[in-house]
Amino acid sequence: MNGVEKYISQFEPDIRERLVLLRELFFATVPGTEESIRYNMPAYKVGKHHLYFAAYKKHIGFYPVYGLPELEEEIAPYKAKGTKDSLHFPIQSLYRLN
Repeated sequence: MNGVEKYISQFEPDIRERLVLLRELFFATVPGTEESIRYNMPAYKVGKHHLYFAAYKKHIGFYPVYGLPELEEEIAPYKAKGTKDSLHFPIQSLYRLN
């Protein structure tokens, strides 16, 4: 089990399922991406940058998200308060994705 798999395994099954789907999305979207743990979160190297996700009690965070003006309208509802490059997906809303 690698570091990301270990990170994901610590969560309840419903959250774990969401994190696995997010992880799979990284690999599907950016084939050959490098996966690691940075800042105690799963990290994916995309070019010179890293994208991260992390699970918390009330949300799953996605970091950093910037420089995407074409998506601004779609991601605006998920922008974390007081930040310009973080998205928070409330755990409660994730249950509606089934």
